[in-house]
Amino acid sequence: MSARPSEVLVLGGGVIGLACALELLRAGRTVTVLEQGGAGGATSHGNCGTITPSHATPLAMPGMIGEALAQVLHADAPFRVKPRFDPALWAWMLQFARRCNWRDFDRVNRIKAPLLLRSRRGIEALVREEGLDCEFEALGTMYLYRDPAAFEHAQWLPRALREVDVPIEVLDGAAARAREPALNDRIVGAHYNPADGHLRPDRYVAELTRRVRERGGTILEQEPVLALQARAGAIESVQTRGGRHTARDYVLALGAWSPKLARTLDLRLPIQPGKGYSITYERPARCPRIPLVCKERSVCVTAWSSGYRLGSTMEFAGFDASLNRTRLDALERGAGEYLHEPFGPRRLEEWYGWRPMTWDDLPIIGRSPRHPNLVLATGHGMLGVTMSAVTAELVTDLVCARPPALDPAPLGLQRFA
Repeated sequence: MSARPSEVLVLGGGVIGLACALELLRAGRTVTVLEQGGAGGATSHGNCGTITPSHATPLAMPGMIGEALAQVLHADAPFRVKPRFDPALWAWMLQFARRCNWRDFDRVNRIKAPLLLRSRRGIEALVREEGLDCEFEALGTMYLYRDPAAFEHAQWLPRALREVDVPIEVLDGAAARAREPALNDRIVGAHYNPADGHLRPDRYVAELTRRVRERGGTILEQEPVLALQARAGAIESVQTRGGRHTARDYVLALGAWSPKLARTLDLRLPIQPGKGYSITYERPARCPRIPLVCKERSVCVTAWSSGYRLGSTMEFAGFDASLNRTRLDALERGAGEYLHEPFGPRRLEEWYGWRPMTWDDLPIIGRSPRHPNLVLATGHGMLGVTMSAVTAELVTDLVCARPPALDPAPLGLQRFA
């Protein structure tokens, strides 16, 4: 039994769980976080740390299936599905394919944009108010193109973002190089996204951890959650390897591991683990200042005063816990097509993590339809850092019965019924 029962138990100590815990503490609740490993040590640790309202447009869009099929057999392609018998994955893929149309694209774009813009502002405010030392900067991001046909084809992006009030600038190659001198002469055009920002994600989660503890929250690490027990429709307790824990309210924020635990309550969460990779280096001499996305190769490039990182790729390989050398090498080759100096003098870390991917590219935020004291906060895909502040705000609104900052209805689990 917990030595000091809290009002709220947060299940998961990644960026979403920690942000929710901090916001709940700021609202006056007592909070305990249960984390299966080390706080902030999983998917939150090694991503590229961009905060991107520019990612309002969903992954599912017309033409995406053809692009995916063209890549699927190439081991070093940005998108890969590991060949195996997995009915749940193929059912997920079918649902994703059904949403590759302009009607669903527009609907999701209009839902995501307000969430991302509010969260971008919320993260900046949180960094300032809580004194988070995480190398946050508001420099925007830049999407790079070296193929004129690809740049021309991508002109749907400025139209789609402007329709939802996300600012974007279209630059030719010369203008892109003038703004970011680290780019090489092969760049033919770019989209600059002034509303975006970035931070160092491992430091962000470390700072969230520090502030949760300083505000009186409890974080229990190496404490995997085994099951949730319910009685008369409400969650009664949580069973972990270390014992039994109780609270008034529970927040499920286990990222890609959420479906397994939810099944103990007969809840079906349509989440698949999308594996991403990154390599962290010492800073190169000609280091970009603005975070970059090398669009044709789907490689993200982010630099901080303390380091430099290449990341991205999407691999559906279940929970395959191996570093794929082919995919890591593809990050370096891809960046080399866009930058004068694509990687730093020394590798510091090679990493992978599992993103919790929903088929409609929206997170699952809201009360469980069967359990009034269980709030779901999962399924953020590639946008966990970006959506951390707005998710924490919405979860705290629900737990504290406050009027919500934004309508959470489109994010509820009921949409999959």
